Amino acid sequence: MKKIYLLLLTLITVTAYAGNPDRQGEAGASELLFNPWARSAGLHSMTTSSVTGVEAMRLNVAGIGRIENTEFSFGTARLYEGSDLNFNAFGFAKKVGENGAFAITMASVDFGDIQITTTDQPEGIGGTYSPRFFHFGLGYSHTYANKISVGVLVRGVFESITDVSASGFAIDAGVQYVSGDNDEFKLGISLRNVGSPMAFEGEGLSFQTITDDGTPITLEQRSANLEMPSALNIGVSYDFAFGAESTLRALGNFTSNAFSRDQIGGGLEFIFMDNYALRGGYKLDFGSSSGAGDNIYTGVAAGASANFKASESVNFGIDYAYRTTNPFKGSHNLTLRIGF
Repeated sequence: MKKIYLLLLTLITVTAYAGNPDRQGEAGASELLFNPWARSAGLHSMTTSSVTGVEAMRLNVAGIGRIENTEFSFGTARLYEGSDLNFNAFGFAKKVGENGAFAITMASVDFGDIQITTTDQPEGIGGTYSPRFFHFGLGYSHTYANKISVGVLVRGVFESITDVSASGFAIDAGVQYVSGDNDEFKLGISLRNVGSPMAFEGEGLSFQTITDDGTPITLEQRSANLEMPSALNIGVSYDFAFGAESTLRALGNFTSNAFSRDQIGGGLEFIFMDNYALRGGYKLDFGSSSGAGDNIYTGVAAGASANFKASESVNFGIDYAYRTTNPFKGSHNLTLRIGF
């Protein structure tokens, strides 16, 4: 138990080093902040205290352990409507023993086909290319006395185009605590994307020049290191029961970003018969700014879910979410889930 309290204290202490809008744009692998999962996206990714299963690997890895047995999820997000960017993900989570659970996640950004241009031919040379951004993560969560869950996740990050690439790794850690006769109170803390710096390298950074004596040589430029976009999340939620079949969940969340403004927000989720849910939230940037460090995801988010029983042991679920963005025209999320 002392180790759990020490981890909580460590995560909270990190808040003092985050929330720096002057560093906006200096981090690498910003796609680590994308959320492909619709249930949490419908609440603006503020479900730090209550997220469970596969989705927990994106927000608070401690929630992996709160699945019943096995879960598969397939998620896609149409990012920033009008940009033609899509973020696709697959995840698998399974209970191990009575108190443990492990999970695997894979995600990639689909940029589509981008036209190749040069300074001499700015309208294109007739060819296309597509960057490849890919993540692979492995996480584990353990639950103590059915009240406190802790988890850790290691994620490999790979980015490349035709002749330039970069790679690195990031670590997530999280804690969830539940209390009450029916576990109605929930507290969650997660520290995300703490890892190695990334630097691009490859033939694309080489260039040819001529020395003073006329000898042609090839030189390689060195890319500056890019840090991971680390973030600390602290969230709470409380479930209000309405009869035996309806629950209203109220939640609040604070996010401290190392490379942009901090954010704060809240939301409501109405769950009926454990099969249907409606949710919505509002998130805003915290503190004053000139605008340079503003986050894209602010304002309103909303979503819905439906679950269906295929048999006594197999469940199917579908989730949808919409989030406002500034600028662009919002993001759409769709998730398919299978539980055993």
